[in-house]
Amino acid sequence: CQPRVQCVINPGNPTGQVQSRKCIEEVIHFAWKERLFLMADEVYQDNVYAEGSEFHSFKKVLFEMGPKYSETVELASFHSISKGFMGECGFRGGYMEVINMDPLVQQQLTKLVSVRLCPPVTGQILLDAMVNRPQPGDPSYPQFSQEKAAVLSSLARKARLTEEIFNRAPGIHCNPVQGAMYAFPRIEMPARAVQEAQAQGQTPDMFFCLRLLEETG
Repeated sequence: CQPRVQCVINPGNPTGQVQSRKCIEEVIHFAWKERLFLMADEVYQDNVYAEGSEFHSFKKVLFEMGPKYSETVELASFHSISKGFMGECGFRGGYMEVINMDPLVQQQLTKLVSVRLCPPVTGQILLDAMVNRPQPGDPSYPQFSQEKAAVLSSLARKARLTEEIFNRAPGIHCNPVQGAMYAFPRIEMPARAVQEAQAQGQTPDMFFCLRLLEETG
C-alpha cells in the first residue's frame, strides 16, 4: 500500500472535534514529508461551539507556514451550501479550490468537471449567496447576523444537551462536542456481552447493533 492522499474533515465528522492550529501545522508537515495530496473538507467551518475552539483554514495556515510548504504541498479545500449553519440539504452546490496541483492532473480534473452536468440553478444562486455574504453597512447585514447567530446558538445548545444526555447514560462516554453536527460516544460493552458475541462468532460492536435493531426495530 502506497498512500497518496490524506483527507481531513475539520470541524470533524463524525467526531465533532475542532483541530487546533498546532494540529493543522503538524498535518501539513506530515503531508509535506510524505508527499501526500492533502484534501481538507471544511464544510462545517462556521459550526464551532466549544469555548477556546477556533476554526483555522488549511489554506491560511499553509501559506503562513512559508514557501517551504505553501509552494510545494498540494491542497484541495471543499465547502458546500448543504452543510454548516445553512443546512440547505435539499440543494446541491459547493466548490473546490486546489493549490499546487500538478498541471497534468489539474488538466484532467478540469476535463472531468467540464463534462459533468451543472448543479441546479437554485444551488448556484445559494452558493453565490454563501461566498458573498452581507457585509457591515449592507441593508441586510443586521438581519443576516441575527439569524446566523440564532441558528448557531441553537445548534450549540443542542450539542451540549446531546453530550450531557450521553454522559448520563451508564456505560456511555461522550467527548465534548466542539463543532460540526456530530457527537461521538463510546459504548463500554459489558464483559458478558463480549463473551456472548464471541460465542456467536460476532464482533462485539456487530453483536450490539444487531441486538439493538432486533429489540427496538
